[in-house]
Amino acid sequence: MKKFPIATQEIGSIRKPKWLVKLLQNKDISEEIKQTARDDMSLLNLKMFEDIGLDVVYDGEAKRVEMYEYSVRRIEGITLAGKIRSWDNKYYNKGRCTKKVKYKGPYHLDEFMFIKKNARKMIKLPITGAYTLADWSYNECYKSKEDFTIDLARKIIRPLIRDLVKEGADFIQIDEPAATTHPDEINLVVDSFNESIKGINAKFGVHICYSGNYSDMYPHVLEMKNHQYELEFANRDSWSKGVQHAKRNGYSSFLKTFREYGEKKEIGLGVLDVHVDEIEPIEIIRDRILYAVKIVDDPNLIHVNPDCGLRTRSRETSFAKLKNMVSGAKLAKKSLGLI
Repeated sequence: MKKFPIATQEIGSIRKPKWLVKLLQNKDISEEIKQTARDDMSLLNLKMFEDIGLDVVYDGEAKRVEMYEYSVRRIEGITLAGKIRSWDNKYYNKGRCTKKVKYKGPYHLDEFMFIKKNARKMIKLPITGAYTLADWSYNECYKSKEDFTIDLARKIIRPLIRDLVKEGADFIQIDEPAATTHPDEINLVVDSFNESIKGINAKFGVHICYSGNYSDMYPHVLEMKNHQYELEFANRDSWSKGVQHAKRNGYSSFLKTFREYGEKKEIGLGVLDVHVDEIEPIEIIRDRILYAVKIVDDPNLIHVNPDCGLRTRSRETSFAKLKNMVSGAKLAKKSLGLI
C-alpha cells in the first residue's frame, strides 16, 4: 500500500448553507431542483477542499441529512420512531428495528459516482458503521444487541461496501462514534467492523471520537482489520507551542500506548478542535504533528484531519481551520525534511 506521509484529509460533514436547508425543506420545490442544488453543493465543497490543498477529499456529506438518519431510512426493517435528545440541545431521529434487516441497495453509490467523476484528488468515502447504527436504534426484533449489530454488519454494511468497491471506492472510512459510549463493548465494535469488511480488498479507516481514554481500546483493538485510525485529540490538547510531553498532553497517552503495542497502522491525527470557533495557529498544528511523529517514529503513519466533522461550525470557520491545517502540515513536513 502506497505511503503518503502527513497526508491531509477531511473527516465528515460540513455545515450546509441556510439557503440550501430552506430549499430542501420547501415542499413546493421539485425534487429535480433539489437534486441540482445538492449536486452544486457537493461540487462546491469538493472544489473548496481541493483548492485549500487537502490530499484526501470527499464532499462534506453534502447530500446526506445526517450520518445516522440517512442510513436507517434506506435499510429495510428499521423505521423512524421520532426525535430524541442526543446531547446539549441537539436531537436526532431515532430508528426502531422491528424485523430482520434487509439490504435495499448501495445507498451511497450515487454520491460516490458523482464525486469520482469530479474529484482530482484521492477520495475517502465515509459511511456509518454497524455498531453505531445498532447502538443508536431501538432493538425490537433481535434477541441481543450483539445479534442486531452483527446482522447489520453482514447484511447491510458488507454488501454496501462490496458494491462501492466494485465501482472504484478504494478508501472507506467507517464511522463509529458510538464506540466510546460503552468501552466494555469494544469487542463487539471490533467484531462488527471485521464482519463488515470481510473478503473485501480496499483501504479501511475507522473514525472513533471523544473517548475518555483511547488506550482503553487495547489490547482488543489490535484484532481490528483496519488500516487507519481517525481519532480526536485537539479537543483535549493545550494551545501552547512545543513538542514536549507537557505541551502535548492531549496526544501523549494514546500515542505512547500505540507505540508500546508495536502498532503499524496509520493514525488520522485530530489537530483541529471542532467545538470552538478559534482558528488553530499553524505553528500549533505543526507541533502537534511533530510530536506525534516523534512518538511513533515514522511520518508515514501520520495523516492529519480535524477531530470530527465540522458541521457544528460555520462554513467560514470550517474552511479557515482546514486551510491552516494544510499550512501547518506543510511546516511539519519542512521541519522533517519531507519537502
